[in-house]
Amino acid sequence: MFDMIGWLIVGAIVGGIASMIVPGRTPGGLIGAIVVGLVGGWLGGWLWSLLFGAGPSTFIGSLILGIIGAVAVLYGLRAMTSRSATY
Repeated sequence: MFDMIGWLIVGAIVGGIASMIVPGRTPGGLIGAIVVGLVGGWLGGWLWSLLFGAGPSTFIGSLILGIIGAVAVLYGLRAMTSRSATY
């Protein structure tokens, strides 16, 4: 239970930092930032393990990977939602 609360807190921190790096508004507010942070952390860790075979060994390394992944997720979300429809 406490692990999940910890991941939510870290997700909010990572999502908030990524929201400050990527210009524009984060969809979903605080909940959106948490989801972006959690998905970004998963994405960053997954890519790291693909490239290097193991996850990062420090908390700071995990945060950095989470921020990089969350920035990538935010750019992807904004690319999908910022297209204006022309009729």
